[in-house]
Amino acid sequence: MATSNRLLRYAESRKNLTGCAAGLAGLALTLTGAAGALWPLVVVGLYGAGALIAPPERPDTPRFPSASEQLDALRTDFTALRAYLAEVDLPPAPRERLTALDTLLEALLEPGWVSDPEHLHVLARAVRLDVPEAVDTFVRTRWWSRFTSGAEAPEGHLERQLAALHEEATAIATALQEAEAIRQQIHTEYVEGRGN
Repeated sequence: MATSNRLLRYAESRKNLTGCAAGLAGLALTLTGAAGALWPLVVVGLYGAGALIAPPERPDTPRFPSASEQLDALRTDFTALRAYLAEVDLPPAPRERLTALDTLLEALLEPGWVSDPEHLHVLARAVRLDVPEAVDTFVRTRWWSRFTSGAEAPEGHLERQLAALHEEATAIATALQEAEAIRQQIHTEYVEGRGN
């Protein structure tokens, strides 16, 4: 089966098609009498020359998920993250920061807003790595902190981590807002300039 696939691929290749075209030119030379008694060598030689000068096959460009496909997958992961966070017991201050971050991430993950690969990367890292890691580390550390006195409260670290993540998401929202403002200004200038 593999051999027949390779033969089929070669039969459809540029090298074979160019060689066949050159071989047909050799047959044309034979019919005109220019090839003489060595016509089989002329046909085979021209086929070989055509196959050698043909450009090599290019492999197909790999297909990567588009921004909208990446965003759909990220929204699915965000739903799973929300289900996890709903089960975690957090003190009021970190819960408030987490709710603010959750609201901002939900808004940014709405269709049609984020399409920049860098922004998608930051959001994916926050949803898939940073937020779950911060909360899980808090839950594990909080358990151990009961036995250790004098250590910094794990709530403080969690609040600082969530504040930093909120700041990253806010920077994306600000960039989107600025891009929309520029887009609106350009469109206003275009519409006003059309009237002249």
